[in-house]
Amino acid sequence: MPDVGGLVLQIFIVVLLVVVAIFVVIVLFRAIRIIPQAYAGVVERLGRYHKTLNPGLNILVPFIDRVRPLVDMREQVVSFPPQPVITEDNLVVSIDTVVYFQVTDARAATYEIANYLGAVEQLTTTTLRNVVGGLNLEEALTSRDNINGQLRVVLDEATGKWGIRVSRVELKAIDPPLSIQDSMEKQMRAERDKRAAILTAEGTKQSAILEAEGRRQAAILSAEGDAQAAILRADGEAKAILTVFEAIHQGDADPKLLAYQYLQTLPKIAEGTANKLWIVPSEFSDAVKNIGAAFGVKGDGTQNRPPV
Repeated sequence: MPDVGGLVLQIFIVVLLVVVAIFVVIVLFRAIRIIPQAYAGVVERLGRYHKTLNPGLNILVPFIDRVRPLVDMREQVVSFPPQPVITEDNLVVSIDTVVYFQVTDARAATYEIANYLGAVEQLTTTTLRNVVGGLNLEEALTSRDNINGQLRVVLDEATGKWGIRVSRVELKAIDPPLSIQDSMEKQMRAERDKRAAILTAEGTKQSAILEAEGRRQAAILSAEGDAQAAILRADGEAKAILTVFEAIHQGDADPKLLAYQYLQTLPKIAEGTANKLWIVPSEFSDAVKNIGAAFGVKGDGTQNRPPV
């Protein structure tokens, strides 16, 4: 018969080895902790804070050290639901906010505040009501940068002791009541109509000014042209008279020829439909006498005869 005691001993040894192996695996598993990048782990030893684990391989004391849930060290973006806020002029507006924050101290974020995300939301709501409560509706709609800056300063100061840094706070939407929206739309429509009417009037005014300026310039140019033409005609006539005068003097014309030319010029004086009255100049009789003398007729009507 086989040795029963030896078989039992062998089984006991095998079981013991298996238990030891399992225990070693558990110890190794509890002693080695790998932290991912951008995360941090808070280690408690016997219930008290011991250290903060950085990304990478970390060695712990099994069954003595305990790692709390990992803390995300990346910048986080949280959009909070719309919050009703009463403005200084007693109007209720609905405001959506977006907060950008980052955990800078995993220990403070773990032990200084129970729920830092909820705390940031509540602090944002109360600060927003304090800031917007001191503004009227128009200021609240046009002062987003100012409101964002005030919110960021207050939140960053309050959350600093929690190991949180607030980088930005943005107002995503500011929705006034529907009645106020209708009034604002009517006001904006009236403003647009007013600006359109002003622009139309300005265009009409400029058009009239340009047309008047064009007519004035045309009249000035026309007058200058007429004046230049008159000057040129006068110069031409003066040159013609001077030429005729010089020709007469150079030809040594006698009174008879001058009288004849004078008589030819008289009918031209009477030309024109507007001439209703023609006055015979006193020089007409002298010219007739000179012409008559040229043909041998005396002033009394008798003909000059040569002496026999």
